[in-house]
Amino acid sequence: MIYNCLIINALLSTGGYVIAVRLIPGFRQKFIDKNRVGKDLCKKNKKEIPESMGVLIGLVFLVVLFLFIPVPFTLGEATKTGSQTATFPHEKFVELLVALLSIAVMMLLGFIDDIFDLRWRYKLVLPSIAMIPLLMVYAVYYNLTTIIMPKFLRTFVGYSLDIGALYYIYMGMLAVFCTNAINILAGINGLEVGQSLIISTSILLFNFIELSLGHQVDAHKFSIYLMLPFLAVSLALWKFNKYPSQVFVGDTFCYFAGMTFAVVGILGHFSKTLILFFLPQIINFLYSIPQLFKFIPCPRHRLPKYDSKSDLLHISTTDFDKNELNVLSRLMVTVLKSLKLITWQEMPDGKVKTNNFTLINFVLLVFGPVHEKILTQMLMGFQILCTVLALIIRYPLANYFYDT
Repeated sequence: MIYNCLIINALLSTGGYVIAVRLIPGFRQKFIDKNRVGKDLCKKNKKEIPESMGVLIGLVFLVVLFLFIPVPFTLGEATKTGSQTATFPHEKFVELLVALLSIAVMMLLGFIDDIFDLRWRYKLVLPSIAMIPLLMVYAVYYNLTTIIMPKFLRTFVGYSLDIGALYYIYMGMLAVFCTNAINILAGINGLEVGQSLIISTSILLFNFIELSLGHQVDAHKFSIYLMLPFLAVSLALWKFNKYPSQVFVGDTFCYFAGMTFAVVGILGHFSKTLILFFLPQIINFLYSIPQLFKFIPCPRHRLPKYDSKSDLLHISTTDFDKNELNVLSRLMVTVLKSLKLITWQEMPDGKVKTNNFTLINFVLLVFGPVHEKILTQMLMGFQILCTVLALIIRYPLANYFYDT
């Protein structure tokens, strides 16, 4: 019955793709009329592009899954007892509903952010709030807070360790990271959707591998049920968001994508593997820490600098008074300079100029000015390489640290 459910899910997802492809161009002018637009700063004409289009494909995603809800519970999820009476799997039903609730709430909060441009402190809190229903369901039906320890630590702490409430804090932080990690690795045509497509494909590949091995079948079925529609509607959005963008996705899509990944990682019981698929986002976050936490002055926008003469993107820079740096800031700068991870130019007036600390700017620092389309392809290529590395870590290397 599992394959029947997956086939129906795939057919509904295909329908979602077709609907999204038709909706997006139809709503472009409506968004422009409502002044939901943004300038494409990496183009000569600085054309105004309709933004927040992530809300459209998010709604299509929800509709697809609303239509799918009856399918698994009429084609095999219910089990037979000894008296041949069907037992309805209430916990699986509630899981699916609360997953959609958390995703829908995060989409709403993302759309509000697009309209009101919320401050960063709210962006850190909102995902945790949206996760509360899901964490409650996890606590009621599972409440598994024990982690298996690597072999080299078992002598000291035993085979496993129950971390209690810390596990729920970890899951809340995972939601915060997933929703914001995609958002801060953004700014050029197609990058937000492109990285999400690769992550969702990576998750699906992992799910099918685990199903073939017979591992946690129910958990990976659940993940596939959400990832297939997500991949379909994201492909539709990619069609219009790739270079040259006809629409912008907005924070709505970043929050929608991040929460969907967090939901399947938590309820699918593979949050550690999920983190491996976010290696580029982790690298970008670590590289951005000096600016994100204000150790180094951080401008509002850290987009690459566009050169209209060459039609290429260059590193964007920030300048500030060197005396503004405290001891910790100076230590960070010293380490980054010694590793040649940043540019650093001291000027006679006491000011310094350095590149903005993003993975996008670092790629430009290493490879020099490139075209926007090529830059997106390079970053997506890096995402794919990280997926390969993640699967190597998850399978061959993991056997050295955990039991097979």
